[in-house]
Amino acid sequence: MENSSLHPPSVRVFKHSAHPLLDVFGPTLQFLTTPEEADESLCVIKGIIPPRGIVPMHSHTDIECFLMMSVQQEVLIETEGSYSWTMCSSGDFIQVPSRAKHAFRNLSTEPAVTLLTTTAKLGRFFEDVGRPVATEAKLLPPTPEELQHFAATAIRYGYWLATPEENAAVGLPHF
Repeated sequence: MENSSLHPPSVRVFKHSAHPLLDVFGPTLQFLTTPEEADESLCVIKGIIPPRGIVPMHSHTDIECFLMMSVQQEVLIETEGSYSWTMCSSGDFIQVPSRAKHAFRNLSTEPAVTLLTTTAKLGRFFEDVGRPVATEAKLLPPTPEELQHFAATAIRYGYWLATPEENAAVGLPHF
């Protein structure tokens, strides 16, 4: 019988993620480390918001940390009940605390790429709602059933989603 303490885990280097690309209704995500691979402690995700793409306003109990990798995108920040957009560029670090309302918009003509580290719970949410797609595939708009699944899954996880009116009030188009 082999004693695992004699053979500690090995560092692994990946040139490309083996995980599928997931479409979350425009933005795409690709796990670099899934919740399962990190013993349910966290997950690391490459996120891409397409040109002119958005992530509507929402909040959750999960902490998120983003490192901007390319292009610029705006992050919606709420301070004492007022909302403002802050431009973030490559190299900027964004920390979203638990229950903070936030949104993203990419006003550029290039995809905005981020490295996201978050909780295993939020990673499982993305696994539940993301649609696997081929890298070069044209993304299709969500069906009414997919939108209902997304909303029901958000409720199940205890996440808050802004209404179309709340998104419009902060400068986001109807989703």
